Amino acid sequence: MKLIAGNWKMNLTPSETKEYISRFLPLVEDISDREILLCPPFTSLCVAHELLRESKVKLGAQNCHYEQKGAYTGEISLNMLKDLGVSYVIIGHSERRWIFGESDELINKKLTTCLQGNIRPVLCVGERLEEREAGLTFKVVETQIRLALSGIEHYTDSIDIAYEPVWAIGTGNPATPEDAQLVHAFIKDLLHQINPQHAGKTRVLYGGSVNPKNAGDFMKMKDVDGLLVGGASLDPESFAQIVKSF
Repeated sequence: MKLIAGNWKMNLTPSETKEYISRFLPLVEDISDREILLCPPFTSLCVAHELLRESKVKLGAQNCHYEQKGAYTGEISLNMLKDLGVSYVIIGHSERRWIFGESDELINKKLTTCLQGNIRPVLCVGERLEEREAGLTFKVVETQIRLALSGIEHYTDSIDIAYEPVWAIGTGNPATPEDAQLVHAFIKDLLHQINPQHAGKTRVLYGGSVNPKNAGDFMKMKDVDGLLVGGASLDPESFAQIVKSF
């Protein structure tokens, strides 16, 4: 089943989340052939959980710590998220990598924790502009995936991957659907090399300046299994249009 995920990043207060969901759910209540995921900030997870409890819309978090408890000021554990009905966690988003300095080793620890806790992670990978211009897209993406999956290669059926070219995120300049298809096909071939038995069970999403006008074109691509939407997911009507775009 295709997955359409909205990553709200550091946006929308709990009261704004309540209004958003009250407007969004009626727009997608008849949709059953694709999975819809909302990933609000930590402060809105509780209210979102209560409002989504009776719906088909899934709840996700934008990050988690690799330990379950302890002296980690400012962090959130997987058990805390599970208690709020979270079923997905975004791991390794480019903003976590480049702004907060998350390493591939740390991302691997977080993925391992998610798998051990039966929460499905969405692993984000993607190249920066200078890497793309140097012809290093495939090398960068392969390195990120192999290091992230180190020691957990046999569990690729429990992981989704989002290809988000860093140069396209929030810029209004997305990759073309054809460019995305090339990288998605490469990722799926790589996953087949890593774990032939379960490669087909990993969905590969595209993210990076997705909007209602281009979402359908991305979803026409053979190896695009869904979308990870940023800014365009902050408006319920806009995100509903994306969900219904294919």
